[in-house]
Amino acid sequence: MHTIRKVVIIGGGFAGLQLARKLNNKPAFAVTLIDRFNYHQFQPLFYQVATGGLDASNISFPLRKVFHNSKNVRIRLDKVTGIDTQAQVVHTEHGRQLYDDLVIATGADTNFFGNADLEQHTYPMKSTVEALQLRHKIITNFEALLYTQDPILQQRLLTIVVVGGGPTGVELSGAIAEMKSFVLPKDYPEIDFSKMRILLLEGTGKTLAAMSESSSRQSQQYLQQLGVEVMTNTLMETYDGQTITLKDGNTIESGLVIWAAGIKGNVPDGIDPSLIVRGNRIKVNRFNQVEGFSNVYALGDVAWMQTPSYPNGHPQVANVAINQAVNLANNWRKYPADIAEWKPYEYKDLGSMATVGRNKAVVDLPFPKSSGKRWHFGGLFAWLVWMFLHLMLILGVKNKLMVFINWMYNYLTYDQSLRLIFKEFDRDHRTTSST
Repeated sequence: MHTIRKVVIIGGGFAGLQLARKLNNKPAFAVTLIDRFNYHQFQPLFYQVATGGLDASNISFPLRKVFHNSKNVRIRLDKVTGIDTQAQVVHTEHGRQLYDDLVIATGADTNFFGNADLEQHTYPMKSTVEALQLRHKIITNFEALLYTQDPILQQRLLTIVVVGGGPTGVELSGAIAEMKSFVLPKDYPEIDFSKMRILLLEGTGKTLAAMSESSSRQSQQYLQQLGVEVMTNTLMETYDGQTITLKDGNTIESGLVIWAAGIKGNVPDGIDPSLIVRGNRIKVNRFNQVEGFSNVYALGDVAWMQTPSYPNGHPQVANVAINQAVNLANNWRKYPADIAEWKPYEYKDLGSMATVGRNKAVVDLPFPKSSGKRWHFGGLFAWLVWMFLHLMLILGVKNKLMVFINWMYNYLTYDQSLRLIFKEFDRDHRTTSST
């Protein structure tokens, strides 16, 4: 009879949740999953929550519901304050958790590159809460526009700047542009939206730099068709809440700057700084073991694994996180077999994709046999492929159905129905401000 191993997983994202599901009802493991939130967040669709296309509940799924029939997985809503690898203890705000095996699957957060002004004044979008805050800011800016006669302030409120030309920045810019064309003029007939500007700032020479040249070029064409001003080779230096200062000294007046220009790993306190590399990621071997440890692992965005094909680490995407978790679970099932029987992780590139707007998306699929070439296609078919794959990845039948219904409603009506402003409850006056 094997000894039951205490497994503590920090993080309920793609990697942590996948590992817990793979170990579910496996009697050799007693699993504790710790997360600050009691739900799994589907990050690829945060931008649709921010622009009113989807409700936050559509892309969030309760962690406890996943394990309703579990005999060995327990959820703890808590914040990790530190790790003691010598004592094999995870310290949290509510106490501590002992472990035999520790898995760090804490994902990544926004990287402001040490710029305090950007952190204070720009809006990131790395959680459901931040997506809702961004939606609130977008809508309240237009409400404020109705009450000002100052032309400078009016133009500032009509100028939205997205920083970062990766998938998040491209998808968000496209979604806001479609709001400008189809939704906002109906909501605010008093406002002249021909004066509204949507700018996408990218520090390199192209959008979607990690994708093929064809996808980069086509995504930029789509954005320009939608009315987005794409500014490549443009670096932002500071922003004080009103004025953007670029590296070249030029300025842009804007009432809303959305920061989508970088991410960094969420490394818990207690990890040796010598194990942390560029991007705030933890060095791991081919079995996702943190270097120097046989019982501490890192998965997904926070893990940095060097392989011949990926000497600078794997891309920080859901596919990597999910499959690293699957590989680790499969290896663990061989306990107490020697590690020599374990299978090293090898990333299988299934391709990449991004959507820009209605009937506008780009997809890159790799050719077989590691040729290095990619098959590119775009347009309506790419958009349908993007929708189908994202729909399949969402947890829960109800969530899939609600997302599909919302997408069909938006497609048929050119409208969104979730532009709601929820304000805090005023306990002093016992009133509630809502929509």
